[in-house]
Amino acid sequence: MKVAVIRLRKEGQLINCEVGDDIGVNDCVIIEADRGLDYGEVIEITDSHPEAPRIGEGENKETIVKGILRKASAEDISQIDNNKKKAKDAMRICARKVREYNLSMKLVDAEYSFDNKKIIFYFTSEGRVDFRELVKDLAKVFKIRIEMRQIGVRDEAKIFGGVGPCGCGLCCVRFLKNFEPVSIKMAKAQKLPLSSGKISGICGRLMCCLFYEYKTYKEYSKGLPKEGQTIETPKGKGKVTSVNVLKRLVLVQLEDGVIEKIAYPPMEPSGESNE
Repeated sequence: MKVAVIRLRKEGQLINCEVGDDIGVNDCVIIEADRGLDYGEVIEITDSHPEAPRIGEGENKETIVKGILRKASAEDISQIDNNKKKAKDAMRICARKVREYNLSMKLVDAEYSFDNKKIIFYFTSEGRVDFRELVKDLAKVFKIRIEMRQIGVRDEAKIFGGVGPCGCGLCCVRFLKNFEPVSIKMAKAQKLPLSSGKISGICGRLMCCLFYEYKTYKEYSKGLPKEGQTIETPKGKGKVTSVNVLKRLVLVQLEDGVIEKIAYPPMEPSGESNE
């Protein structure tokens, strides 16, 4: 039996479920959850049970999934599409209610569960929001369970999508399954300009690519000296003035002031240095 990583609904959490050979990556599946039926998309399939994926910013950690009922049929897909249309109307109603209650929150998106027993409203806010009265009011309007879910700015960017500073579609939309912690240390290690406008994504946070590029940068740094380090060269001792990690090229200033270029062996396909 294979194990699939499935994202519940459009913006839901990642879960692991056993699947048969009839289900593949990108398939939509109907899932039996703790409060009824829901749907999700298969984003990865492995032969063994992976570690439980980490939950991203703002995602619900309480959903209990019992298993996959079936691969979504044409009728199921039609119902999901109809739910998405209804969610747009729900957004307009909720936005009006938010203004009426004068709440400091920005509505980002809304979605129905597959069985129409729950609506989830996603919002951003700089602080905590007391939306209890809002939820009661919305429950009277829609006659179903209402869930307000506060998300981070990275989640918001993922929902709306866009183009990053690199000119490509956002990583979080195209292939990232989780938001990993990104630090300024990763930018410094890659010798990137530390101006926030240069290393921040459209969400205003440090770019997600810094995380996985940092791993590659560390791997390619193996066996290379550090800037400022004194090393022996075929022409004598010298001080390292510059290191190009990706090209594995080091510039060394010799004791007589001459700059010497030293090319280090390229990395092995396995990631091991030839040194």
